[in-house]
Amino acid sequence: MNSAARYFLQVLLYFALAWVIGRFAATPTYQYADVDRATIKLSLSHAANLVEPCVPLTTEQIAELAANMRRTETCERERLPLIIELAVDGEPVISLTAAPSGVWNDGPASIYERFDVDPGPHTISVRLRDTARTEGWDYEKTGDVVLEPGRYFTVTFKQATGGFNFR
Repeated sequence: MNSAARYFLQVLLYFALAWVIGRFAATPTYQYADVDRATIKLSLSHAANLVEPCVPLTTEQIAELAANMRRTETCERERLPLIIELAVDGEPVISLTAAPSGVWNDGPASIYERFDVDPGPHTISVRLRDTARTEGWDYEKTGDVVLEPGRYFTVTFKQATGGFNFR
């Protein structure tokens, strides 16, 4: 077989391989959301308060510490769990307790939940407790929204911006 025929077969083989890869990349089509429903996503990562409050150190206790370890108070690491509830049109959809992350339960608790609802106008209420209180909520938000079919509606939380955000 001469070199021209070999090059032609090699190009033909590369083309066939590229076509197969392209075909598998394009089919079957992936649909991210149900086109007839709206999707609500709750996504947050937040560090709750400490289980035990920090204890101030006396001047003598501070002096006993190594110079590079001196601090004015001592704190336990463990954090409280997050308690969160989400309701759509007054009906509870999510009610959960999220444990803090980390080996010593000292990191933020992360929550990611998603669910589909009928499109149209809805009232969404979300509440979060990150302190040791047994009643009431530390953060709350209620809003009237119009959910579109095939679209996402996201509920996030940032303590620095005042709490919950609806997008």
